[in-house]
Amino acid sequence: MNDPNIRPIHVIGGGLAGSEAAWQIARAGVPVVLHEMRPVRETDAHLTDGLAELVCSNSFRSDDAENNAVGLLHEEMRRLGSLIMASGDATKLPAGGALAVDRVAFSERVTAQLEAEPLVTVARGEVAGLPPEDWDSVIVATGPLTSPALAEAVGKLSGEAYLAFFDAIAPIVYKESIDFSKAWFQSRYDKPGPGGGTADYINCPLDEDQYRAFIEALIGGEKTDFKDWETSTPYFEGCLPIEVMAERGPETLRFGPMKPVGLHDPHQDARPHAVVQLRQDNALGTLYNIVGFQTKLKYGAQTRIFRMIPGLEEAEFARLGGLHRNTFINSPELLDSQLRLKALPRLRFAGQITGAEGYVESAAIGLLAGRFAAAERQGRSFAPPPPTTAHGALLAHITGGAEAATFQPMNVNFGLFPPLTPPEGKRKVKKKDRKPAYSARALADLSIWLETPAEAAE
Repeated sequence: MNDPNIRPIHVIGGGLAGSEAAWQIARAGVPVVLHEMRPVRETDAHLTDGLAELVCSNSFRSDDAENNAVGLLHEEMRRLGSLIMASGDATKLPAGGALAVDRVAFSERVTAQLEAEPLVTVARGEVAGLPPEDWDSVIVATGPLTSPALAEAVGKLSGEAYLAFFDAIAPIVYKESIDFSKAWFQSRYDKPGPGGGTADYINCPLDEDQYRAFIEALIGGEKTDFKDWETSTPYFEGCLPIEVMAERGPETLRFGPMKPVGLHDPHQDARPHAVVQLRQDNALGTLYNIVGFQTKLKYGAQTRIFRMIPGLEEAEFARLGGLHRNTFINSPELLDSQLRLKALPRLRFAGQITGAEGYVESAAIGLLAGRFAAAERQGRSFAPPPPTTAHGALLAHITGGAEAATFQPMNVNFGLFPPLTPPEGKRKVKKKDRKPAYSARALADLSIWLETPAEAAE
C-alpha cells in the first residue's frame, strides 16, 4: 500500500538510467519526481524532448543470454521488471543476434509509461548545481551530457576532478537511396536474430583498391575542431570514431567494423576484401545506420567520403554523424556499494556518469539505484545483487572493483565476474562451457536473491 505521507525521491536526468530508476521507485510504491532539462535546455546530441532518447546507436547489442554478458544482463533486467527492456522488446527491429529498437517508438513508449504512472511526476527544467538541501534523496542520472554547472558542483564537492571522453554518433541513411545492385542483405554467418531472420543487415562490399582509397580519405578528411578545454579529453576505446581507428593502421578497420568474415557477396560470388554493414533503425525499415561508423568528420567530408562506399554512391542521409562530450566520475573512489556519494550520501549516481558504458549497462545501474533509494526511503534493508550476476558484477566493478587510478568506462563482460568453480575432479571449466556456466550461475543466484525478503533497516 502506498503511504501518502512519504516524501518523494528526486531523479535528475530523463535518459535510460533516470527513466529506469524512476520506474523502479514508483513500482516500489514511493513517489518520484523525474527532472529532465529538455526542452527548456537543449543538448548538442538530442533531437527531441522524449525520455530515454537514444542518441548514438539504436542497438542494445547481443540478446544471447547464454553466451554473452550483455544478453545475460538483458535477461536479468527482464526478470527484474525493467521498463527499458520491456520497451525495447516491444519496439524491436530485425538485427541478427542483437536487440535493436525503433528509436522513436522506444522513446515514445518509455515516456508514455512514465507519464501514466501516478507516482511519477515529470518536471521539465535544468537542475543547476547541487540539488536543494531539502531534497534528502536524489539520484543523479544525467548521463554523458551532464550540464556544466552540475558537473562542476559535483567535482568541487567530491574533491576529485571529473573525467571526460568523447562519444561519437553514427550516420543514418535512407534505405531507398542504397544501390542494391552492389549491396545485399545478410547477417554475418547467416546467424538468426531474435525474429528468426538471417538477413538483417545491408552489406556494402569494397575490393582492396576501394578499401585503400577509403582509408586514405578517412585519414585526410576534415575533422571537427575541438574547443580549448576539450583537447586533452580521451576517447572511450569501445566507441572510437571511424577515422581514429583508421589512423591506427591500414588493416585496423578490416579487423573491426569492416571485417568481411562470415559474409558472401552474391553479386561477385566471393568474399569481399572489406564490408560496410548497415542496420535497420526504424520499424518502417526506411532508415539504416552505418554500423560502427561513429565519426567526428565534418558534415561535408562525411557526405563525400561515405559516398565512396559501393552501394552508397547516391546515399541520402537522414542524420550525419556527430560528436559529443561524455562526463563520468571516478566511481570506485567516490561511491559506496549502494551508489551513494561518500562525500554527500543523500546523492546517488546512476547510468553513464558512473562509468557504466552502454545503454543497457546504464539502465541496469539506474534500476539498482532506484531500488536502493526506494528501500532506504521505506526503511528497508536492500542488499546488492550477488557479484556472480551481471548486475552485481557491474556494480562491484564501478564501486570498488576497478582501480580508481586508471578507471575508465566499462561495458559488462564475463571478465568482471568471479571465477567459476571447476567441476569435481577437474582443474578448470572447459573453454566452450565457460560462458554458459557464467550465465547459468548468474540466473540461479539472481533467483535466490529475488526470493530473499528485504528486512527492516536497523
